[in-house]
Amino acid sequence: MTSRYSSLERPGLDEAALRDALCAPKGPYGRLDVVAETGSTNTDLANHAATRAREWPDLSVLTAEQQSAGRGRLDRTWIAPERSSLIVSILLRPHNQQGRPLPTQSYSWLSLLAALALAESIEDRTQISPQLKWPNDVLVDGRKLAGVLAQLVPGPRGGPAAVVVGVGANVSLTDQELPVPTATSLLLEYSTTTDRNVLLRAFLRRFADHYAAFRAVDGDARREWADGTTLAQRVSDRMVTLGQDVRVELPGGVEVLGRALGLDPNGALLVRDDDDERHTVTAGDVVHLRPAP
Repeated sequence: MTSRYSSLERPGLDEAALRDALCAPKGPYGRLDVVAETGSTNTDLANHAATRAREWPDLSVLTAEQQSAGRGRLDRTWIAPERSSLIVSILLRPHNQQGRPLPTQSYSWLSLLAALALAESIEDRTQISPQLKWPNDVLVDGRKLAGVLAQLVPGPRGGPAAVVVGVGANVSLTDQELPVPTATSLLLEYSTTTDRNVLLRAFLRRFADHYAAFRAVDGDARREWADGTTLAQRVSDRMVTLGQDVRVELPGGVEVLGRALGLDPNGALLVRDDDDERHTVTAGDVVHLRPAP
């Protein structure tokens, strides 16, 4: 995909500066690599986690200037012009402060945690206030700015699984470059910055802070963090899906129509249909049936 933007207008990521700011001893990350191009950072990082576990510890980062086979939920493709987006995957080996693995049912919150961290860090740096759409989208005024995809990496010899959380965020895409008409970018939202070094650093710092707080409460999204908030409440407060009339398209072609009530303890969406029956949705596409407030 070509772009009328030049490389000067879309500067590259500064790998050395990012490592210095984010990796030990100054930062919490165990490793950070920048590649010029790849098929999918999620696929690459999952392979590294499975085959070279010692070289890729908890909080390892792989980010790319461009990817040619990125994918979202339901194996949808995600491709963007070079240097136009944040394309980053984070490897997690979730454990608490005593070194015990977190309960696997808590892993479903990690994609929501990443979406929250992205939305909050963008708001801090750009004064744009993104919202969340269940299960994994970051929106601005109903238009998709970013998506999150998490995948499990089986542990060796039946040990605890790792998780790769991938984020793709549109930064400097023009309206001609958007993948679909319902998408947007920070550039199109008149962001005060489209410097991906600034944005990536802010996101990774916020993510690491939230991940540490999540680990400190054993992955329980309803337990209070040190600042008195909870992950469940912070996500719910920013999620425009809640309170909406929705159509949920479930795997297998089944649909549920109703009102999105809230999130259950594992981050699943609770929907009450017209017959007053409650459904717990763990996977599916959600369509908002009226404009978000």
